[in-house]
Amino acid sequence: MITTSPEELRGWFTGRLPADLFTDLVEITADREEITVVGRITEPTLDRTASDAEREAAFEGRIAEFRDRTRDARIAVAREAERRYGRKVSWGAECGDLRGMFTTVSAPVMTRLRQPERQVLDTLVEAGVARSRSEALAWCVRLVQRHSDTWLTELRESLENVRRLRAQGPDADSAS
Repeated sequence: MITTSPEELRGWFTGRLPADLFTDLVEITADREEITVVGRITEPTLDRTASDAEREAAFEGRIAEFRDRTRDARIAVAREAERRYGRKVSWGAECGDLRGMFTTVSAPVMTRLRQPERQVLDTLVEAGVARSRSEALAWCVRLVQRHSDTWLTELRESLENVRRLRAQGPDADSAS
């Protein structure tokens, strides 16, 4: 079960990241193995007549430059977060409309899945739809893909309501 709230993670990283690392903290997501931090970086200055290919290459180059230049700072933050939260930290950067991911975790679950896919499986297990990630994966394969996003959003909202109601229950004071 994921015990660290998204708000806590966002707050900790907002306070801990060097102020000049990103222009904006775009996204922080987490599952049992990985915390992914994605931030916006400054775009390179291009001539107004730059082609789409030139623009994309410039954005790719800026992301590569950012990755190299900030490696030591990101490693220091990641080590501290890994000790604090017990999960690996992965990084990504957005430049313009391009997102570059680096140092991402690929965890074994019958097959190697990235974080967004593992989050789907963990939601199903937490909700009691499946007993394990393996069973959840088999269930997902049978599910019609085009209906899954809406259904999973509703399921996550329901889980959050269940957590909130549990915290307000009669045993809430005795749990602390």
